[in-house]
Amino acid sequence: MVALLRESPSWRNCTVTLTVDAPTPMPVHESEAIVLQSYPLGEADRLVSFLSRTMGRVRGVAGGARRTKSRFGSTLERLSHIRIWFFERENRELVRINQCELIESFLDAFRDYDSGVALAILSEVTETVLPDREASDANFRLLLLTAQTVKRTGKSELPLAYFALWTVKLGGWLPSLDVCAHCGKGIASDLSKSEPAYFSRNASAIFCTKCRKPGMRTLSAAALAATRRMLTERLDRLDEKAIQPAAAREVTDVMLDVIEHQIDRKLKARELLESLA
Repeated sequence: MVALLRESPSWRNCTVTLTVDAPTPMPVHESEAIVLQSYPLGEADRLVSFLSRTMGRVRGVAGGARRTKSRFGSTLERLSHIRIWFFERENRELVRINQCELIESFLDAFRDYDSGVALAILSEVTETVLPDREASDANFRLLLLTAQTVKRTGKSELPLAYFALWTVKLGGWLPSLDVCAHCGKGIASDLSKSEPAYFSRNASAIFCTKCRKPGMRTLSAAALAATRRMLTERLDRLDEKAIQPAAAREVTDVMLDVIEHQIDRKLKARELLESLA
């Protein structure tokens, strides 16, 4: 800003002070993160959505990431577990990604079709249900543990059911699995008789056999028992001997129904999952 002077014969003897506003400083952030999605942007850049352990879901631009000799390499592939450095400027939605270091890659797991579909579900669900810039260490740990289990075992039924169940639980959307939403009858008592429960997509609630209505999903006694076990034990301590794949698939179907009800749209990757059934 240039100071304005009144016109005067002595103006030549005056000193004019020029003040230049300094640019707004750009805070540098360093964080552990998981890449959720990555899209081409312009001729050479990438638009990246990532889950920061300290800042939650963030979107940013990685300049030159699509160039052959990019400094980012394969660090921006989906579900890559990385350490990331980025800048943000006030009133700007997108951050500027400066540097990434790869901690763990999931590229090999994506090459297996079944595992790749499960991993796609993990990234899409996390991208969709988590709000911007709200840190959630629990969701971060859940996503990483589930992806690592799929990669390590090559099996997806149990990890995917565990992930979907706990995503619903952490979101505060889990219906009561112990009583019928209509009559209040205890669902747990039916397990001894091997009677199933029934899930309503519209109400996101569980019903007993007497209160069921057409079109409800069936949750077998084995699936109900599986949900209770998954809610009390870590994923890496469970196996298919404890929870059968068929029961795990039932849990996944119901929990993805709950998620889709909350986000009010169909998950794109779920179509691929249903093609595997």
